[in-house]
Amino acid sequence: MIIQTFIRWADTAKSIDRARAANALGRAWLQSDMDNEERQAALMALTWLLDDPSPKVRLALAEAIADADNAPRSLILPLAADQPEIACHIIARSPILSDVDLVDLAARGDGVTRALIASRFIVTQPVCAAIAEIGDVAEIEAMLDNPGAIVSRHSLRRISERLGSDAGIRELLLSREELPADARHLLAVSISEALSECGLIRHVIGDLRFERIKREACETTTVALASEASATDIPALIDHLRRDGRLTPNFLMQALCTGRVDFFASAMVNLSGLADKRVRSILADGRFHAMRALFESAGLRRDISEIFVEATLQWRKESRGEDVRLLGNIASRLVGKFRRTQKTGSLADELIDMVEKLQFAEQRQSARAYASFLAIEAA
Repeated sequence: MIIQTFIRWADTAKSIDRARAANALGRAWLQSDMDNEERQAALMALTWLLDDPSPKVRLALAEAIADADNAPRSLILPLAADQPEIACHIIARSPILSDVDLVDLAARGDGVTRALIASRFIVTQPVCAAIAEIGDVAEIEAMLDNPGAIVSRHSLRRISERLGSDAGIRELLLSREELPADARHLLAVSISEALSECGLIRHVIGDLRFERIKREACETTTVALASEASATDIPALIDHLRRDGRLTPNFLMQALCTGRVDFFASAMVNLSGLADKRVRSILADGRFHAMRALFESAGLRRDISEIFVEATLQWRKESRGEDVRLLGNIASRLVGKFRRTQKTGSLADELIDMVEKLQFAEQRQSARAYASFLAIEAA
């Protein structure tokens, strides 16, 4: 009788009155002490209201039950698929929606739907992963800005791959300590690519010089990332760099000269295919020919493998001493030994040129530090 009376009334009632009734009936179902028969009758009436032609009625119902953790899924799911101004209340707030529901909504919905999901009070890893795969800039920004979004390292890496060219996304990603090292490198490369599109810069310094500066800056940045990467991040970073063609002799030498030996050893493992223990043993104690064989198995040519052997020997010597000027010592000794023995224009000559630049950069940094010390002493 209750449902029959309600339906007869609703057939002639104005939409504003039906909306009030829908809101009141929804709150009553959630909060009132109804017996089972009354609850079933009320639920049937609420279900019937899902087909009400007025959006105001369905909106009033959505507002009544959106936050309830005991709302019927038979009402929540249809309302979540309703027109945007109705669905937004359910999608953004309902605790009834499961991860499966939210992933499905993200896949079927538009950008507004995904932004609402990304802004929920809590967004679990699986839901974040779905948004990371298909979300556009606005949805990803909403998710990264949301402290309740649990974004995995894998999802951060995927976002870096997909949307690292966007300045806002880059800023949000780089502010996260948990961002993997290979993802940080992707973002560094995207910054250099963004700069390369600036015609004014290219015009001022010239294309050839700009490409060289960009390459050297990328290598220096990558070495810095290698020094900050955790032990668990290094293999993934090296694999990423190898696939991207960035494990060049210049880069590897820079890593070795600046004391990133763990990173350098992992790179040798990746490039040579030898066991980690074997590679580290050769680097720490191996003789000349064993080291040369290791470097050549990693793809380094014979004319530069000797330079890497010498750099490794110098690293051993410096690491056992108390002098902390590792870069300056190794670089200067390599330049002193090989500068006059290499043919101009050869790969080995280019490698020594790069080492000499490292030496000069270290000298300038030391001069700046000394001048700052004298200024402080004089103050």
